[in-house]
Amino acid sequence: MLEPTDVIDRAAQAAKEASADRLNAVVAVTVAILATFLGICKVKDDNIVQAMQQAQVDKLDYWAYYQARTIRADVADASATQLEVARLGAPPAQAEAYDKAIAAYRAKAADQLKKREELRVLAETAQQNYESLNKRDDQFDLSDALLAIAIALLAVTALTHLWPLFVVAMVPTVAGVVMGMAGLMNLAIHPNMLFKLLS
Repeated sequence: MLEPTDVIDRAAQAAKEASADRLNAVVAVTVAILATFLGICKVKDDNIVQAMQQAQVDKLDYWAYYQARTIRADVADASATQLEVARLGAPPAQAEAYDKAIAAYRAKAADQLKKREELRVLAETAQQNYESLNKRDDQFDLSDALLAIAIALLAVTALTHLWPLFVVAMVPTVAGVVMGMAGLMNLAIHPNMLFKLLS
């Protein structure tokens, strides 16, 4: 016959095992959901990184073209100045030809400066695009870090069967999901102090 204390001990052990089984099931489902969410965020983050690289290339290309336009404008301006000086010593019969050439070089210089300004605007727009994308990339990076911490805590929770540790693991889980959603939905959640500390 069983002693009452044995019955109580067995009941307590069964309750403890049932609680551990429930905890393990909750941990397993949570980890599966987080892994799926991380995969989705990774795809979007990779696309953002590609867009950042393209914005950086565009910016550099536009600034290179900007410099080329500057050189062309300077050459045209210098040519016009040389022609103006040469015109002073030229016979009057050649004055009209000099004037046409000077006007053409001045027009070319003005056209290059106008095109240069357009390139400056494009380069600055590409830089702004890069910075905007970089903020979203930061959000995904922080989400990855927080969710990695959460998964590590959940692994320890599965080993120790401690419900309080599961509750602690939910803090980086929630924060990581919030940052991931901010990156996916382009929300303006960007803890600058934390990003500066980590960069």
